[in-house]
Amino acid sequence: MSLIVLKSIAPSLFFFQLLWIVLGLGAMLFFVFLDPRIVTASPRLLWGFYGFVFVLLLVSLLSPTVRETQSWIRFGVFNFQPVELMKISLILLFAYYFSRRHVEIGIWSTIVISFLLVILPIGVVALQPDLGSALILGATWFGFLLLSGLPWKRLAVMIVLLVIGLFFMWQFILRGYQKERIMNVFYPEQHALTFNYNVIQSKIAIGSAGWWGKGYGQGSQVQAGFLPEAQTDFIFAALVEEWGWIIGTLVIGCFLWFMLEILKIGQNADQNVERFICLGTVVMLLIQFFLNIGSVLGISPVIGVPFPLLSYGGSSLVTLLLLLGIIHGISLRS
Repeated sequence: MSLIVLKSIAPSLFFFQLLWIVLGLGAMLFFVFLDPRIVTASPRLLWGFYGFVFVLLLVSLLSPTVRETQSWIRFGVFNFQPVELMKISLILLFAYYFSRRHVEIGIWSTIVISFLLVILPIGVVALQPDLGSALILGATWFGFLLLSGLPWKRLAVMIVLLVIGLFFMWQFILRGYQKERIMNVFYPEQHALTFNYNVIQSKIAIGSAGWWGKGYGQGSQVQAGFLPEAQTDFIFAALVEEWGWIIGTLVIGCFLWFMLEILKIGQNADQNVERFICLGTVVMLLIQFFLNIGSVLGISPVIGVPFPLLSYGGSSLVTLLLLLGIIHGISLRS
């Protein structure tokens, strides 16, 4: 579906996306036929991968600015975003870590060590600045804590600390335009030509689509260039405008069905670490999904989060297919 939409709204990106799909499927097939225990039972490999990706994140801070962030590393004509690899690394590392310590999840040292593992990359990603990816990393970590059976007393303390942390971020870390994007969720009528422009155009595209859309290549907001970032952050709005509410609902339904299938694989897995990989993947993808759909509909801030497997972008697509290859390998050997 991604290729069909891109062929209509951004033909110049069609072959690039096709190349990324081929590379991603190659990585996926490699891990499908690789025994997942080679990855899940190798702590040195997991820690080494985490350290390698963290170095790549640091290197990205020295790279040229792309889309107002320094989150990309250039390889010839291609740009690669290391934070996408960090998402995969943290899922694998947390799966290994919590599968062996979920009985000790109520001990503060267990929580603090896991927090240090995620706060280091979050700090680097926040400097880029990439608020969306930082939020996904933090929410994925918190999801692992909940799935590990965090006691309610510890959970209450964590929520209080989270509120304090958010207040600190608002006062000292978030930049002015980031605060504006958050506040504009509550005041959508303001800044119609600046901060809220994308969301307003997205709502127009979706609201005017009707049940069956305006037709392939006939979306007025997309084809006339009124909807910025139609190939990435707002690709769902572009899809709905041309294909209609029916197809948009079908795409959401297929995505949620896909999440249920991953949960079933985790439920049938032989080892706790494999279950945690499946659960962590679902947590990460659902967070991205709701943040993307929320920004498209104007009920959450626009923070540059793509729609998983649908938005244009090689970094997220290849790394996600790689992770899905590991999960499919788990399914074959369960």
